[in-house]
Amino acid sequence: MLEAFAEIIGATATTPRPDPRIHRLSERAREVLSLVARVYTSRAIAARLAVSAKTVETYRVRLARKLNVRSRPELVRLALHAGLLDGDR
Repeated sequence: MLEAFAEIIGATATTPRPDPRIHRLSERAREVLSLVARVYTSRAIAARLAVSAKTVETYRVRLARKLNVRSRPELVRLALHAGLLDGDR
C-alpha cells in the first residue's frame, strides 16, 4: 500500500511538462483555467476577474473544447501538469 501511495506522490511531484495546448491559450484563458482547477465557482471567478458568470462558463466550455477534455477533473489534471497550480495566484 505504501508503494502505491509513493507512486501517486511521485507522479504528481514531477516537474511540469510544457503542453503546447496550454501555451496557445491567452493569458486570460490560462487564468480562468487555473481558477477552475482550484475549484472556484463560476460566480467566484467572475467576481475576481470582473466579468459575468456567463462569461466564465463560456471560457470553461471553450477551454474544454480547445484542450479536448470532457470533465473538470481532466481540466485540473492538465492545469496541474502545466504548472498552473504552483504558487499563489
